[in-house]
Amino acid sequence: MQTASYQKRIHIAENIHTTDCTEVSILKALAYFDIFQYPLTNKEIKQYLDKPVTDNELERAIHRLVEDATIFRIADFYSLQDNLFLAEKRAAGNLRAERLLQKAARIGRFLFQFPFVRAIGISGSLSKNFADEKADIDFFIIAKSNRLWIARTFMHIFKKFTFCTGNQHMYCMNYYIDEESLGIEEKNIFTALEIKTLLPVCGKTAMECFFAANNWTNDLLPACNFRQQVRQEPRLSWLKQFIEWIFDNKMGNRFDDHLAGITSRRWKKKEEKGKLNEKGQPMGLITGKHFARSNPDSFQEKVLSVYSRQLSTLGSKLPQWFDEISLSFSA
Repeated sequence: MQTASYQKRIHIAENIHTTDCTEVSILKALAYFDIFQYPLTNKEIKQYLDKPVTDNELERAIHRLVEDATIFRIADFYSLQDNLFLAEKRAAGNLRAERLLQKAARIGRFLFQFPFVRAIGISGSLSKNFADEKADIDFFIIAKSNRLWIARTFMHIFKKFTFCTGNQHMYCMNYYIDEESLGIEEKNIFTALEIKTLLPVCGKTAMECFFAANNWTNDLLPACNFRQQVRQEPRLSWLKQFIEWIFDNKMGNRFDDHLAGITSRRWKKKEEKGKLNEKGQPMGLITGKHFARSNPDSFQEKVLSVYSRQLSTLGSKLPQWFDEISLSFSA
């Protein structure tokens, strides 16, 4: 859970400037993606700005920043670092992602056939068109109201079998919500970017409702549009419809509650024992009746803290654009 002081410093960092300065918006976008050593194209910079700008305004601001050696142009990309390796790494990752996205879409359409699944989206780095040599395929799942835990249990029973073939990395079902609670509680640049870059695979209606419930992201990323589903919906299997019919009653309500309790207790024990995942990160699952999301090694919180420090450093180096704001990083 985020503390009040933590939320306050994130809010201050994200609003570190008071001037309506395009250069500041550019630096904030580059600073965020610099955490992942991911340089941006001109088009992407405009997409991830915290305010709308014209193409001419963007070009002039980028030119000034490059002239001052505040940012660097590397091939077709821009970065806070003058490092050719970052451009080469990104180009290679983009090529891998193009191939992997086709497989991810096929898997997503398969996962859509599980009972009570109402939408599937591709998330994580792959949704941003990047994949490294050990890339996972991360999925975002919307379940039917009050059936999230039945859906998740069926899907994770299946995932157990993928370990036998070594394909478990292709089925990383990391984030579940149900139709009862489509709005994301954490409203920050991390979640805004994840929502805006989410790549819908199946479940057009549920996904559109999800985007509508999270239109607050337009305040942080006004020029970044929600992604659209490109393929038609697959036909629902008779098995999915039959299982949903079986649990569409009070027994289904009790069963879903029971599975929620079992899973929460099981993950709490894992965290207490300090168990690690395959990448050596502490395992974590944040749960509620209507949501379940993995949080290995408090990833979101760490990204936001690093981003705050990035902005604080930029504010100290570039007082001509940033206000002098003292940031506290104590809990």
